[in-house]
Amino acid sequence: MFLFALVALLILAGMHYAFWARAVRALALPRPWQRAGALLVALLAAGFVAAFALAQHNAADEGGRTWLPVWIWFGYLFYALLALGLVLLAEWLALGRPHGESGFDPQRRLFLRRAATGAGLAGAGAVTWAGERSAANELLRPEIPVRLERLPRALSGLRLAQLTDMHVGPLLGQGYVQRVVAETLRTKPDLIVITGDMVDGPVEGLRQAIEPLFGLRARFGVYFVTGNHEYYSGAREWIEYLRQRGIRVLQNERVSIGDAGASFDLLGIPDHSARGFAPPNAPDFARAWAGRDPERESILLAHQPRQIHTTRGYDLGLQLSGHTHGGQVWPFGLLVLAAQPYLHGLHTHAGRTQIFVSRGAGFWGPPLRVGNPAEIPDLVLHP
Repeated sequence: MFLFALVALLILAGMHYAFWARAVRALALPRPWQRAGALLVALLAAGFVAAFALAQHNAADEGGRTWLPVWIWFGYLFYALLALGLVLLAEWLALGRPHGESGFDPQRRLFLRRAATGAGLAGAGAVTWAGERSAANELLRPEIPVRLERLPRALSGLRLAQLTDMHVGPLLGQGYVQRVVAETLRTKPDLIVITGDMVDGPVEGLRQAIEPLFGLRARFGVYFVTGNHEYYSGAREWIEYLRQRGIRVLQNERVSIGDAGASFDLLGIPDHSARGFAPPNAPDFARAWAGRDPERESILLAHQPRQIHTTRGYDLGLQLSGHTHGGQVWPFGLLVLAAQPYLHGLHTHAGRTQIFVSRGAGFWGPPLRVGNPAEIPDLVLHP
């Protein structure tokens, strides 16, 4: 953990230094302006470190949102560095030749650099503003038809609502949870599943914020599997608390959904992170699968898309996952795909096995969503 924190601090320091170097020093501003810019960048860097350190101790309803501007700054910093990098590249391509060949005197070159830098920073601000508005207001309810070969015809049209990656904690509190619950129930789902990363904080600090979640009701129940953030937040306590409040937690097990006349198997495995944090509860798909009737349809809840690889050799019908946030802020989706086989949407994996990956209902880190709005998908099952 210490090594992770050290690396994170070094990266953070490097990002702020790069911003200062291109947005302040390179513009050759008057000395008082340079000092003021350096001080502001240093204060923003220190503020972000403080916000991150206090994140686990302040639920949104208890003042966590006080640090919202600092988190927005971090999102802006990313896009500002991207814009400044493009400005630097353009300058090098257009003006990088020696003075005598380029025809640009130093003053004109400085003027163009300042103009381009200002435009880049303004563009980064526009993207950040749009991303913050999307994260705060957009919550899509896509309807996804899914055909499963072995689904009984009596269950055709069954509506399954998937909640994932809510990240209730420092920036998302009780009001947000109330909105998510109301949106989920609006379409009257028959089954509700929560595929991990529900919280960012311990039970004791988030009892009030999470309370509306226990208003979820569905004909066939509400089911939950852990994500990696549960293991950073006290997974054992959360599992016990959810069970006490009526949400069924699946840990390498399966249940029958339906009735005596028509049903299918719902399986759930813990997140991959359990191998390091809670080895006795490490994901074990074979254990959940063992002894089932192969003629029955099957749906697996697993937080990370890459857990689809553990189902190789089994005739699974569908896996439901989250974790990726759809990339959350463009172009991070490209990095996510380096670790996960799927980013978002419904895919055929192998044979008849399908996987659906939701963008999730919340966000993590900077409170932005750029090109990836939050969603609560309704999967409508058909044979």
